[in-house]
Amino acid sequence: MTISLAIALAAGLQAAAAPGPAAQPLGANLEHFDYGAPVHWFETQAQGGPVRMAYIDLAPVGAANGRTAVLLHGKNFCAATWLETAGALARAGYRVIAPDQVGFCKSSKPQGFQYSFAALATLTRDLLRQAGVEDYALVGHSTGGMLAMHYALLYPDGPSRLVLVNPLGLNDTIAEGVPYAPLDVLRAGEEKTDAASIRAYQQRVYYHGEWRPVYDRWVEMLAGQYASEDGDIVRDAQARLSDMIETQPTAARLEDLSLPVTLLIGQKDVTAFRAGTAPGTVQDRIRTVPQAAEAAAERLPDAELVRFPKLGHSPMVEAPAVFQKALIEALDGAAE
Repeated sequence: MTISLAIALAAGLQAAAAPGPAAQPLGANLEHFDYGAPVHWFETQAQGGPVRMAYIDLAPVGAANGRTAVLLHGKNFCAATWLETAGALARAGYRVIAPDQVGFCKSSKPQGFQYSFAALATLTRDLLRQAGVEDYALVGHSTGGMLAMHYALLYPDGPSRLVLVNPLGLNDTIAEGVPYAPLDVLRAGEEKTDAASIRAYQQRVYYHGEWRPVYDRWVEMLAGQYASEDGDIVRDAQARLSDMIETQPTAARLEDLSLPVTLLIGQKDVTAFRAGTAPGTVQDRIRTVPQAAEAAAERLPDAELVRFPKLGHSPMVEAPAVFQKALIEALDGAAE
C-alpha cells in the first residue's frame, strides 16, 4: 500500500553552510561527547574477545503501552541522534532502546573485527534479551535500516514490525554499476575524512543543499572521533563497515520479509552508496534511496510507503515533529 504524506514546512531561505572550525577531539569511543541521556552498557564476548555496546534506555512517560521501540542508527549517526525521537516515543507510552552498534560511536571497535550485519544483529538481539525486551519493533535509519532487515531475516520470530527510515540495502549498488572498493581503498578514503568533508557531504546528499545550525552537533560528533589521537581506530572500523554495506545488501530477499514494513522516505534524499565512484556511463542506473524504495514497496509482502516530499535523508533531524507523528502512527498500527 502506498501513501503520500504531504508536509508543510516553515518557509524561509536556508543559507549555505559555511566552513566550521576544526573538530575538537572527542575520543575514538566518544568518551568526551555527552549524549544528553544516561548511557547503559551491554558487555559480552564476540569473535574471541570482549566487546561492549553503549545504549540509551528510556522508560515510558505516563501510561506504558507494554511495547518497546528499538532505534537503529545509520553509519554517520549514533544513538544520540535518536534522542529527540526517543523522547517523543516515551511520551507516547513506549519503552525506547537505542544502541550504538559495535564499530560505531561509544561502542567497541575491536582490531580486525569481521563486521557483518548478521554479527551486529546477533549482538543486538543479545542486548535486548539482557534488557528483558520481548514485544518490540525495529526502527532503522539508513545503514540501521539494512541492519533491521537483516535482523528480521535472521530472527523472524523477533520484531513485530519494521519501520525503515531512508534505508540502504533496498538495491544492490554494485550490481547497478558501483565498482567494488577493496578494504585498502576504503581505508585510504577514510584518511581524507574531516569536519569539512563530513559537513559538505551531508549538506549535499542529506539536506538537499541546505544547512541549519542544529546539524552542526552531528558533524562535531563524527569529526571529533576522527580528530582524536586514536582516530585511526575509527578510520579502520569505518572502512570495514563500508565494506559490509557495499557487499551485503538485502535487495535479493525483500520477498522474505513477511512482517509489516513501513517505509518512511524523504524524497529529496540523493543517497546512493558510493555511487560517486561509478563511471559516468552507468550513473543513471544507480538508484537513490527514494527510487529504490518505490520498487521495494511493490516487492515487500506487507508494506506501506510514506513519502516526505520536502525532506531528505534524515527526516528525524530535519523535521522532528513531522517525522515523530508519522513514526508513532506507524508503530501504533502494529497494535491494531
